[in-house]
Order: sequence, then structure tokens, then C-alpha cells
Amino acid sequence: QVQLVETGGGLVQAGDSLTLSCTVPGFLIVNQAMAWFRQAPGREREFAAALSWDAEHTIYADSVKGRFTISRDSAKNTAYLQMNNLEPEDTAIYYCALRERSGAYDAGDRNEYDYWGQGTQVTVSS
Repeated sequence: QVQLVETGGGLVQAGDSLTLSCTVPGFLIVNQAMAWFRQAPGREREFAAALSWDAEHTIYADSVKGRFTISRDSAKNTAYLQMNNLEPEDTAIYYCALRERSGAYDAGDRNEYDYWGQGTQVTVSS
């Protein structure tokens, strides 16, 4: 069973930065696409950022483009979401997702991902 563990969330002020980490113990992240989604209170889970299986391509939601950066360190079996210039609207539970399947897919569709973490809370105060 593949498990994803997110860490790095917390309470910050608007304009601050945070880096979320997603580790996958016992699973080698080499050829898998990964993504970060988020869910604010009372809202559906939404796409934030995605990284292609070869880590060569990234996609971002318009709301985070230019402020968030997704990356991966295969040697550490860890994916990251660097979040800069945080806004109160970024307050949400952030989830890491991994796609084990190969082939073409819609990176922004949560149904395309096979494994999920438990989430980490990010709260941005104004």
C-alpha cells in the first residue's frame, strides 16, 4: 500500500512563505506524476499544482501561478510545494497526490490520481 505523508503546514501571515513536503515511504518516486490539491472549508477539493512523471513539466492553477512552485527530489522520495506571498484565500487543507498509471491524463482532475495523503492544514491570516 502506497502511503503519502504531508508535512509543513501551519499558521502564517499574509505575505509569508511555507514549504510543504510529501514523502512516500518505501516507494521509489521515479516515473510518477504528482500533484497538490487543496480544500477550503465548505468547498470542493481543487487543483493547485502538478508535476509530470519525468519532473520536466509543471502546471499550476491560475490562483497560485507565479507564487507556488512544485518540485520533486527523487533521492529523498519527496515532493514539495513552495508557497510564496501567501494570501488568506490560500487557507485550506493541502493534499499530495500520486499517479501510478501511465498514459495521457488531465493533471487537474483529482480522479486521475491513485494515492493521496491525509492532508496538512495551511492557515493564512490577514
